[in-house]
Amino acid sequence: MPAHYFYLILAVAAETIGTSSIQASQQFTRLWPSLLAMVSFAMAFYLLSLTLKVLPVGIMYALWSGLGIIFIAIIGWVYFGQKLDLAAVFGMSLILAGIVVINLLSSTATH
Repeated sequence: MPAHYFYLILAVAAETIGTSSIQASQQFTRLWPSLLAMVSFAMAFYLLSLTLKVLPVGIMYALWSGLGIIFIAIIGWVYFGQKLDLAAVFGMSLILAGIVVINLLSSTATH
């Protein structure tokens, strides 16, 4: 796997941890989840900057945000008891399909 995709995966993981920490911080009223959110987002943005050396910003952002949406929805469902209706699952399936199309068929995504 090319290094820029490795950095992107790590950036998505850091962003997912950061977003989950915001939820756990209860609107930044709890210290440790609040600090974890800040550190995670700083790490995510640094890793994204490494990814941008190779991938165009539009492709990078589509992959980052799309994967982040899916992972956060799963974490919200598993850890925070948040429900997803059929329309939400269908919409996220379309996002995932878009990510697959970009990676398999687009010449702007480096392989």
